Amino acid sequence: MGTFVDIAVGGKFDLRRSIGFGFGQRDAEQGDVLRLAFCLDGYRTHAAAAVTQPTADVLRCEVFGDADPDAVAAHVARVISVDVDGTGYDELGAHDALVGRVQAQAPGLRPVLFYSAYEALLWAVLSARRPERQMAQVRDRMARTDGAVFDVAGREMAAVPLPERILALESIDGLPEVKVHRMHGVAQAALDGRLDTATLRSRPAVEVAAELQQLEGIGPFYAMLTTVRALGHTDELAATEPHVLAATARLLSRDAPLTSDELTALAESWHPWRTWVSVAIRASEPHARR
Repeated sequence: MGTFVDIAVGGKFDLRRSIGFGFGQRDAEQGDVLRLAFCLDGYRTHAAAAVTQPTADVLRCEVFGDADPDAVAAHVARVISVDVDGTGYDELGAHDALVGRVQAQAPGLRPVLFYSAYEALLWAVLSARRPERQMAQVRDRMARTDGAVFDVAGREMAAVPLPERILALESIDGLPEVKVHRMHGVAQAALDGRLDTATLRSRPAVEVAAELQQLEGIGPFYAMLTTVRALGHTDELAATEPHVLAATARLLSRDAPLTSDELTALAESWHPWRTWVSVAIRASEPHARR
């Protein structure tokens, strides 16, 4: 049994929506327990957690591993976007018809994020120009052999290797040498303190995205993916993301996807929740991975 830490929730939140939220980092699941395993902020140790929701405004986080339980709970809160009070987001849907529509389709949904900038960039290197499912298998195998495996609420969960371990790997099954080299670059950046999630979050997203593109293999799309879907911003708009442009057009009964300029103009009324609205729009697509 782990150590329990309660997390207060401000605004509407349904943990089951997080459990059913599938994207590059995780598959959609069902049930009442969200299981997580990751490299804790600082990238020096692993942690795992099982999250339940005993009441509407409280999450219970059972922490596994040797890391500080409060630090793990804070990390978990960011990953499932309950580290901010979402009351203003709920109120936005009351007077914006499009926002209200997507909120009604999935009440209590908030973005589920990559565990950190480090893990988002590892996934970017892995998945670039490769089948997502295949690369997920490579990542999971690497996590089991070189990361850490936890028993989390009756299920094994594996966390990806720490940066120091990634640097020690000369080869990785299923990956060409160039991808291993690029993962080394991400790992070194993490060890150098360049991927501290809280620090990156405190800086302008445009500046951070430009800096991330200095890493080999990280172009504009994956830099945007990291800034929007790993740092925990509420108001960064993925204005060039094709799925969001297409999904928004369908909600507006338009045949062609919106242009980036059109989405940017429409999203002016969504401040300061443009990230959350974009994710909700993307999630409104049937069988979408978000």
